[in-house]
Amino acid sequence: MIFILGAPNEEGTYQLNGAPALVPVLFWLIMTVGLESGLGGTIGNSIAGIKAIPMSGQNRKLTFGQSFKRHLLDPIDMLFFGLIGIIVIKSTDKNQRIGDLWAKTIVVRMKKLKDADASLKN
Repeated sequence: MIFILGAPNEEGTYQLNGAPALVPVLFWLIMTVGLESGLGGTIGNSIAGIKAIPMSGQNRKLTFGQSFKRHLLDPIDMLFFGLIGIIVIKSTDKNQRIGDLWAKTIVVRMKKLKDADASLKN
């Protein structure tokens, strides 16, 4: 992408300036926040069989704002090869990351959601 959209600089490398520099940010926004708030989960969450939901549990779909808050703090959770995230997850009652604490969300297994829905119907 940098070779296609970027321009060579004095050092012999390429750089992105202006609007093309927003392409990675927009890609991140669509692939994480957009998919999670629009379809209920990211591709990775779907493969792992997990889903982020509001802590209230009433509406099982995150708002755009909740998803944005969760993922805006991903870099902090991933510091030191994820050590910060692991420590925070292990030290919270509901196994929440920093982004989950801020957004007031929890991550649950989709199977448990389906089982809970089935028991409510019976």
